[in-house]
Amino acid sequence: MGIILLLAVMATAFMGYVLPWGQMSFWGATVITNLLSAIPYIGTTLVEWIWGGFSVDKATLTRFFAFHFILPFIITALVLVHLLFLHETGSNNPTGLNSDADK
Repeated sequence: MGIILLLAVMATAFMGYVLPWGQMSFWGATVITNLLSAIPYIGTTLVEWIWGGFSVDKATLTRFFAFHFILPFIITALVLVHLLFLHETGSNNPTGLNSDADK
């Protein structure tokens, strides 16, 4: 769950970085296209959907704005679910630290 939260925060920051410029470098577009197209079965469809066709234009920026607006709400919901699960099940304590240090 923590990794999903990390990726959601990174996606929100990326959308916010791209929006003010209204454009994206060819390197950034190439990296995103290559990463998404490597996903089996749905990669090509995902790339065409993300870019709104074959160019970065107004449709792409509108889509990025929508994601940038909705992702903080999704992150908030994920944080609440994350805290709920930690409250119910506890942590697995991967570092081995004593959790009863105050006693």
